[in-house]
Amino acid sequence: MTFVSDWAQLKADAQEGQSAHMQLNAAEPKPDGSQSGLDADLVVHQDDLGAVGNEAFRIHGELGKCSDIAGAGMDRDGAGTTARGAAELQGRNFSSGTELYTTLEVWSSQVKTVLQMCAHISNHLDYTKKLHANDEAEIATALRRRDGAAVPVSELLQYVK
Repeated sequence: MTFVSDWAQLKADAQEGQSAHMQLNAAEPKPDGSQSGLDADLVVHQDDLGAVGNEAFRIHGELGKCSDIAGAGMDRDGAGTTARGAAELQGRNFSSGTELYTTLEVWSSQVKTVLQMCAHISNHLDYTKKLHANDEAEIATALRRRDGAAVPVSELLQYVK
């Protein structure tokens, strides 16, 4: 079976199981039959975010210590053993000295990128949690009737049509 025929079969199988329709997400009714308008759609537990943030922070610290080949074995001038080795090789006319410098620069650049990503993840999670909590409160306030009751989904559908 060729890729084209295999792909066409997969698409046909997928279309059989689905019909074209639109679906709006809605909160499930509570066991007593009332709507759960106060429940947030986006549910992220602080423990989950905390675990991810702590892991990103831990990786940031460990990676910063273990991956510093540029600063490892620094001398008084601030040159690490890798940079000194590259200089020694270059001084003795070995082309591998230049390549070792290039490797050191690329490695340092990539480590800095990963460190920035870990720091961004760690810092961004707190901000995201606060932002979404504020958004949920604002949306919940805006989608209330004058008497304070939640606006039902059927009424919201009128605005979508």
